[in-house]
Parts: sequence; structure tokens; C-alpha cells
Amino acid sequence: MTTVEPNVSRSRAWLMAARPQTLPAAIAPVVVGTGLALHDHVFALVPALFAALGAALIQIGTNFANDYYDAKHGADTDDREGFTRVTQTGLIPPGQVKRAAVTTFALAILAGVYLVFVGGLPIVVIGLSGVLFGWAYTGGPYPLGYHGLGDLFVFVYFGLVAVAGTYYVQAASHVVEGFPLTLPPDAITTDSLLAGVPIGALATAILVVNNLRDVDTDAETGKRTLAVRFGRRFTKLQWTALVAVAYLVPIGLWTDPHLGAAVLLPLLTIPHALLVGRLVWQEVDLNFALERTGMLLTLYALTFAGGLILS
Repeated sequence: MTTVEPNVSRSRAWLMAARPQTLPAAIAPVVVGTGLALHDHVFALVPALFAALGAALIQIGTNFANDYYDAKHGADTDDREGFTRVTQTGLIPPGQVKRAAVTTFALAILAGVYLVFVGGLPIVVIGLSGVLFGWAYTGGPYPLGYHGLGDLFVFVYFGLVAVAGTYYVQAASHVVEGFPLTLPPDAITTDSLLAGVPIGALATAILVVNNLRDVDTDAETGKRTLAVRFGRRFTKLQWTALVAVAYLVPIGLWTDPHLGAAVLLPLLTIPHALLVGRLVWQEVDLNFALERTGMLLTLYALTFAGGLILS
């Protein structure tokens, strides 16, 4: 059942709608992209900070949009497991939640103006598409999350695009003059794309736990996630495969002569992953498993970034 907190203050309700516990999924790729930028001697503080701000705003805007559109589509019900949704429970009027989503996305675009100045047209494409898909995750005529495409969106935008994009704006600030219309040479590297794979995989693993928890209510309300389409066992295997991929990538990167053994530091988080995997497979307190998967992403990102720097 949805946990509804009595006598919630207005500020507390807005904090619940913003869901700050999801921010690791937005900040983790910035941490890793910045770690790689430090390794390659292209670190730039201001672009890194604006990348973090833009990513956080897109995440919060997406949370507001999800809260509004899930209630509108009837996906949030009193039988739903998980944290309080402010629109469905009436803590905040729907119109205000929708306006908050629009405002937050607008702020993300505003924060991206500086990054556009640094990175040019490629950042325009990345930024606007990120905002568009953040809204389209549960909104629009074809909500991605309702048709089993949410996993792909999270993997691409919270992994590949976010890590490589963070690296790009820092590298571009060193090599670009003017407003680039195409990707400058060496501003996107193979390593920056590979580094996005484990982050995207673990961010998707968070969504997979969420979908496993909500599989029954999602099926009843017509939300056709992959968990609904293929069942619980598939979903558990999907989580396991995503986590396994995350740990295979550092081993592959270790073969790069430009990277040392320190790139293997994320392997230190394997015990935590095994504990979370036990919760997922036994379906014991999936809200807790969801939080712990988010913590796994945070720990992995910190050790991965640290390993890249030390390499």
C-alpha cells in the first residue's frame, strides 16, 4: 500500500514530489564523466558544475511530471506499493504539480545555456532531447514508461549520454573556439562512452526494482512495463544482467594501456550488490531494495571515478 504521511506540511509535500532520493541517478554520471576528464587532463570546473545542475533539474522535472501523469493515467492507486505520490493523494493540486514540472524543465534549459555556449549544437540536441524524453517518460501521446521503453531511455540518457556529455563539455572547453556545429575531435572518446555503460546499467537497475515492486498494480492499470510484459522472473534476471554488465566494464577497461589497475575499484562494491540481489530475488522489502540499488549506483560511481583519477 502507498505510504501516506498524515499532516504533511506544504514544503514537505513538495520535497516528496521532487524525490531527492532519485538524484544519485542524475549526479552519478556527472561524477564519472568528471573523473574521466581529470584522468585525461581536460577537467573544467564550471562546465562540470553546470552539467550537474542541468542533470539534477531534468531529474526533478521528470519526477514532477511522473507524479502528475501517473495520477492522470490512473497508474497511481491506493493499492500501489511505495512512497507517497502527492498528486494522487491530494497533497498538492494537479495543476500546481504540472506547472512545477514545466518550470523545472525550463530552469534546466536555462542552466544549459552556458553549456551550449561551451559545447555548441551537440549540447542543444542533447539538452533538448533530454528534456523532451524526461517529459515523454509518462506524458505525451505515447508515454515511454507505459510501453516498456523506460528502461532504454534510462540506460541511454542516464548512462551513455550523461557520462559522455559531461566529458564532452569539459573537453570542448579546452579545444573549441566559437560555436561548434559538430563534435570536435577528441571531445568524445571511446572510454567516455564505455564509462557510461555501467552507470546506465545501474540506473536502469533502479527502475527495474521499481517495476518489479509495482508489477501487479501496473498490470491492473494498463502500464505495460517490461516487468508486466515478461513477468517477475524475467525482471529479476534483467536486474542481475544489468548489475553483471556494470562489473564487466571495468575489467574490460583494465585492458586499455592508458588505464591502470585502479579502474577495478568498483569491484569493491560487489558485496553490496550481492546483498541487494538477494532482496530482489526473494522480493523482500522492495522499497528497501530500491533504496539500496540507488546506494549501489552512488558507491559504484564514486569508486569508478576515483579509479579513473588514480589510473
